[in-house]
Amino acid sequence: MRDRFARLRRVSLPSLTGKSPRSVAGQVFLLQVALVVLLVVCAVFALFLQSRRDTNAEAKRRSIAVAQTFAHSPGILAALHTPAPSKVLQPLTEAGRRSAGVDFVVVMDTHGIRYTHPIPSRIGKRFVGTIGPSLAGKVYTESVHGPLGQEVQATVPVWNADHKVVALVSAGLKVRNVTNQVDRQLPIILAAGAGALGAATGVTALVSRRLRRQTHSLAPHEMARMYEHHDAVLHSVREGVLIIDDDGVLLLANDEAKRLLDLPSDAEGNHVSELATLEPETVALLTSGRVATDEVHFGGPRLLAVNQRPTDSRGGPRGTVVTLRDSTELQAVSGRAQVARDRLKLLYDAGLGVGTTLDMVRTADELARVAVPRFADFVSVDLADAVLHGEEPGTTATGMRRIAVFGIRDDHPLYEKDRLIDFLPSTPQARGYGAGRSELVADLSTAAGWHEQDPEHTARILEYGIHSLIAAPIKARGVVLGLANFWRTEEQGPFDEEELSLAEELVARAAVSIDNARRYTREHAVAVTLQRSLLPRALPEQSTLDVGYRYIPAQSGVSGDWFDVIPLPGSRVALVVGDVVGHGLHAAATMGRLRTAVHNFSTLDLPPDELLSHLDDLVGRIDQDETCPETPAAVVGATCLYAIYDPVSRRCAMARAGHLAPALVLPDGSATFPDLPAGPPLGLGGMPFQTAELDLPEGAQLVLYTDGLVEDRSRDLDVGMELLRRALAGHPDRAPDDSCRAVLDELLPGRPQDDVALLIARARGLPADRIADWDVPADPAAVAKVRLAASERLDEWGLTELGFSMELVLSELVTNAIRYGSDPISVRLIHDRTLVCEVSDGSSTSPHLRYAATTDEGGRGLFLVAQLTERWGTRYTPQGKVIWAEAALPKPGEDAGPALADMDFGAEL
Repeated sequence: MRDRFARLRRVSLPSLTGKSPRSVAGQVFLLQVALVVLLVVCAVFALFLQSRRDTNAEAKRRSIAVAQTFAHSPGILAALHTPAPSKVLQPLTEAGRRSAGVDFVVVMDTHGIRYTHPIPSRIGKRFVGTIGPSLAGKVYTESVHGPLGQEVQATVPVWNADHKVVALVSAGLKVRNVTNQVDRQLPIILAAGAGALGAATGVTALVSRRLRRQTHSLAPHEMARMYEHHDAVLHSVREGVLIIDDDGVLLLANDEAKRLLDLPSDAEGNHVSELATLEPETVALLTSGRVATDEVHFGGPRLLAVNQRPTDSRGGPRGTVVTLRDSTELQAVSGRAQVARDRLKLLYDAGLGVGTTLDMVRTADELARVAVPRFADFVSVDLADAVLHGEEPGTTATGMRRIAVFGIRDDHPLYEKDRLIDFLPSTPQARGYGAGRSELVADLSTAAGWHEQDPEHTARILEYGIHSLIAAPIKARGVVLGLANFWRTEEQGPFDEEELSLAEELVARAAVSIDNARRYTREHAVAVTLQRSLLPRALPEQSTLDVGYRYIPAQSGVSGDWFDVIPLPGSRVALVVGDVVGHGLHAAATMGRLRTAVHNFSTLDLPPDELLSHLDDLVGRIDQDETCPETPAAVVGATCLYAIYDPVSRRCAMARAGHLAPALVLPDGSATFPDLPAGPPLGLGGMPFQTAELDLPEGAQLVLYTDGLVEDRSRDLDVGMELLRRALAGHPDRAPDDSCRAVLDELLPGRPQDDVALLIARARGLPADRIADWDVPADPAAVAKVRLAASERLDEWGLTELGFSMELVLSELVTNAIRYGSDPISVRLIHDRTLVCEVSDGSSTSPHLRYAATTDEGGRGLFLVAQLTERWGTRYTPQGKVIWAEAALPKPGEDAGPALADMDFGAEL
């Protein structure tokens, strides 16, 4: 047998000393050559990239230097103020371009119109590139496809004496010229790489040759002596060693292996399956040839740790080498080690599987499921009811809500989910909650305090077989939020002190997530309450529009979308929809400020474009107010659409600031998106807004919405707009509220990623017989005729009770228009939910209400109007102004208005 093993060793000897490519020296040589080639290739590639980067950087630096030099040249400002700047600047730029070695130098105005260019035909045309950063005073470099091809260019501002940007200068190179410089450097780089490769390969060859020479220097007897020493060590170590060939024949067994396995002295040369002292599991491992690491097998009364590795991993003969260690002494602690591994695995799984969401109920359920059945048979989780609402918990274990209960069976007698529990002070739950420490009850049958909680219920628990309990408080940031109860049945032994620590570790992983969920719930509730208080809870009463609306919050919480319906004088109605960028309290608070501002501006009766201008200034001031040196500026981004519908003319004037265009559904069922001028978003400043007017026939529907309705990550904006058009088209008679429902069902089948505001208004015009108007000549005698005509019309409308007061109002307003205004003067009465009296003239002089002194002969007219009507005011038109007053319609049994005798005018009339 020893001769056979010696032959096996001799077979492997040439692999150590031969000159074949598989020798150690040959393999080292090939590996070193490959490594050298790889390093040289990487170095050449890195040099190429570095050269290219340096060339590009040099091109940008030269472009910036040339552009800045020309921008700061003394004569450029004077040339810009000449009648023909191109005539002066073109020769200068061409001379500077040739002398500086760049491909172009372009001077342009602040709108990007060129004064100079290497191609004269390009002068006067728009510059190809980005000028925004340079207009802001910055130096900007970029690569663009310009008239000369692909170009690397730098753009710098030209400042005047007032430190204001008055022009721009751009200089640069064509990318082709930059690439040519890199190509000229490439041969040098390649030559250097080739030289380095040759030198490194030569050095590698010398090292490999020396290694091969040193390997061959060993004599045969020295090699034999080395193997003899190895044999001596092999048979003297206190670890069993087996060598088995590919056929399962035992080639070698050292003395320790024979002792551990009780092998006979002639065991070598036999097949391992013929060795009667080996256990079947051990035989299966030795004949499998697979890799094994510290596998535990029985060798008679001993417990052996077995390692197995193949012998042909380095080209040797096929077979396996097996090592054996006596681990009988470890048998006593192996069970505890397995338990420890199981507990570590449980904690690891709890770290991954508990607290995946900001949902307290979900987190409690995850805790229960990860602990059953590996740690406990049943788990119940109770939280203070105040915690579930985001509030602070109480100091005692009363008002505990069971939010999770899970076990190995569903027929358990534990309290059901959602039950409100008041734990008595004698129970382990109350003691653990109050002290903030876990309570261990190894035997529930002897826990008298626990039995007092509910004797009948605890008896059923004991009859069911539950006999042990750990009540662990759920504690985070020093506050106890609830309890986790771990229960065991007769199938497992009672809990011990070590398992108490494990329970605390499990609960600690869930406590942080539950507390985070509680704080999120509280902050979310505050944000939702704030947003709901800022959004309209009910639409105001008005008779000219049938309105339906919807507001859908986003998944991530509150945001800044809002809408409004605002009644205006003259039976007109304003429709508003807006969107503040972002989510959370800041967006909701900003939305509230903007909505309040729109209400305030609407009382001034401003046109849509002027109102948006005021709103734009407000957003700019908000940005300035919220900017502080310690934190970066939180720039407010907002859009808005403001529309005013006049039921008398049946026209709608609207303007938008960065908002999506509204949809219009005509009475024939067609749905379109009117071409409304798009203004910039609010807060940018400096850009005007434009008002457009649309005719809204009777029954037409105007649809206002925010971008969350049509924008989605899974589709383009155009697709969303088309879906909206289809959802609206073909249903002209559908009620606005039904249209809102249909649109949301079509476009938002699930919870949206962004919040959505939708407002649909159906237009209704005032009947012609509810409107009366007269042209009034600038003659004081015409006042009486107007009063008479108005009185007759009020009689036709059944408003005779208002005749006297409206005659006084008309007299004052028309007299003021004749005396202080200018032609044309007209009067209009509108019979709607109120009686509206409007007097218009061609002047823009604004009347003022004042309190007349006793000695004053006048000044009581507007005071009289204010006393006789509900409200009055002035709005300006392109033709002049309109002074209006509204009087409430009398209800049956009510007086028409205040008596003159009850009014104080500051002096007798």
